[in-house]
Amino acid sequence: MERDSQLDLYGVVAHRLKEAHTTVRALQVPEGVRMALNRKLLVITAATKHDLLDAARRLDRLMKDLDEGRFPEGD
Repeated sequence: MERDSQLDLYGVVAHRLKEAHTTVRALQVPEGVRMALNRKLLVITAATKHDLLDAARRLDRLMKDLDEGRFPEGD
């Protein structure tokens, strides 16, 4: 039973990561900011392999920041 819920959570996080990539791609921000956001998404993606719940929380924070207009500094 727990394995099914884990698989469901992977599916949800994967879908949300896909949406996050689409959102970042559509943002009208400098290229350095876009690169920083893409790096954050890659870190979150890698984290799903080790701690799915933490990755989901990180993704929640990132999307909240984007929704509120808070972007990382670009290089």
